[in-house]
Amino acid sequence: MNKHRMNKELSSFAARLRGLIANRQSAINNRQFSELALELFALQFESNAAYRKICGARGRTPKTVEHWTQIPAVPASAFKELELSSIPPEKRAAVFHSSGTTEQKPSRHFHNPESLAVYEASLWAWFEQNFFSNSEFRIQNSELLALTPPPAQAPHSSLVHMFETVRRKLGGAGVFASRAEYLGKLAPDASWTLDFDAALAALGDNPQSAIRNPQLILGTAFSFVHLLDFLAEKNLKFRLPENSRVMETGGYKNRSRSIPKAGLHALLTARLGVPAENIICEYGMSELSSQAYDSAIHPRIFRFPPWARAQIISPETGREVADGETGLIRIFDLANVYSVAAVQTEDLGIRRDDGFELIGRAQLSEPRGCSLMTQSAIA
Repeated sequence: MNKHRMNKELSSFAARLRGLIANRQSAINNRQFSELALELFALQFESNAAYRKICGARGRTPKTVEHWTQIPAVPASAFKELELSSIPPEKRAAVFHSSGTTEQKPSRHFHNPESLAVYEASLWAWFEQNFFSNSEFRIQNSELLALTPPPAQAPHSSLVHMFETVRRKLGGAGVFASRAEYLGKLAPDASWTLDFDAALAALGDNPQSAIRNPQLILGTAFSFVHLLDFLAEKNLKFRLPENSRVMETGGYKNRSRSIPKAGLHALLTARLGVPAENIICEYGMSELSSQAYDSAIHPRIFRFPPWARAQIISPETGREVADGETGLIRIFDLANVYSVAAVQTEDLGIRRDDGFELIGRAQLSEPRGCSLMTQSAIA
């Protein structure tokens, strides 16, 4: 298959997937998911040279793979060393890096305008479903506060791109009555820190101030710890408006003191006045285009959208574990049209039906990801 035809095939698949994502009534059942996954596997096998070599070494080709669970998964660490992309270098419009320590080589997930469009469609549809559906959260009168630097300061962060997409989606729809702000900034060593003056102003500055619009606060766990420690130092407590929401993701990686997740959420409730049921956790990676969330109904049980699947794999046998057992999280993300759909993470999880409970990083693996998960961070 020539490159021109292959590009058209990938573009066609991306367009069809965006249509499925946009249509909430078109549920992707297991049979349809497998058909789509096998189709995408064939396209990626042909167009992604690095991935084709990996598949060849394992003796897997589109002719021998019959079900999506047989599609070869690439270790997330391979994105550090290989260009796992179907996009020619001259067509790449963006690259997302994993946010490990500065001494580590980051993963690279390349995008072109079409892959970014799929990424944004995927993240927004599942974000909206988890934050706004069946909720009294009035997005028409809300304020968005992101505890990260703005996009111009973090152009290779998939998390910042995600927050900016949410901001544009909400702002473009005219649903924000007031502001949307980035409260983070870059420290001299290029790490992320907070503009505490801006944070106080955004929170109302005066804890006794009049009732404001509901707030949607998005950030990494370590950024929330920075904020909470600052509020504790100043002996400040807020009670955010009713129906405010908090989204926290990941862990710490020595960027702040580590707090068990239950303790972090308790402090968020104590210092910001946000009830536990309004604190939502996100699981995502720079190597993926879809995210998983937990919910008040199923706390600490993460679920991906219908166009992605998670398996919990035994590191000893390479097979999926039984419900309630622990293994490594493997993700099949159809929204990864132009890279690799099957990604083997180094994160441990407990299988919970069609979701998983996050345990933390497997031992001896490098810290990575937007918030660099550790076992202590999610105990």
